[in-house]
Amino acid sequence: MRTLVGFSLNNRTNTDRKTDKTDKLNTVNRVIYMAINYGKIRHLMTCGSIKDLPDDKLPEIVLAGRSNVGKSSLVNALGSNRKLARVSQTPGKTQQIIYFDMDGQAILADLPGYGFSKASKDKSRGFSELCDNYFRVRKGIDLVLLLIDIRHEPSNDDIGMLNFLNSADLPYFLVFTKCDKLSAQQVRKQLQMMSNCLDFKEDARVFAVSSSETNPQKSGINDLKQAISDEVCKD
Repeated sequence: MRTLVGFSLNNRTNTDRKTDKTDKLNTVNRVIYMAINYGKIRHLMTCGSIKDLPDDKLPEIVLAGRSNVGKSSLVNALGSNRKLARVSQTPGKTQQIIYFDMDGQAILADLPGYGFSKASKDKSRGFSELCDNYFRVRKGIDLVLLLIDIRHEPSNDDIGMLNFLNSADLPYFLVFTKCDKLSAQQVRKQLQMMSNCLDFKEDARVFAVSSSETNPQKSGINDLKQAISDEVCKD
């Protein structure tokens, strides 16, 4: 029995492709030292245009996902600070790239959510253009955290983003959010469904997390912190 961020999955003995993908859902590395002090995450700046992006000398981590997938809640959970990022109750409201400094070791870019938006169609096109231009000009991306709501099947936008990350050969973690909304058994079922629906890399790290303020354990957050720290500070 191996462990995936607080949830147990049974190993299988057959060697077909589905089994290989199931194996990728397991996390076995446990290290004590974290190079990033997550208690020192702070808001850095907000950018509404590509020309306003900060200097990219530090490793850059990107948060990507649908509107209302829980990106702001994840930032707050990483920093153990509920006021670090504003959690909007209106999907698609955030129209800018929000940057956070991570203990001077890395910067975190929270991109506008894709998918549903109550903004005008013109502004929605602006969100897409802003993100497209970001990935076009930003050459120093060290890690993308692709957030997907574990309760639902991946959207076409989720699949499209994952395909882009694969084709661009960008390093990424798959982070399934809102696990506190499901039982452990339901989480395992959804993870199996995701492994069949999504064509993620053989070596991709996969996490199932809860960022809910009502869930003090915040399942999977410490594992994700460790993995981020190992990935961007490995040199």
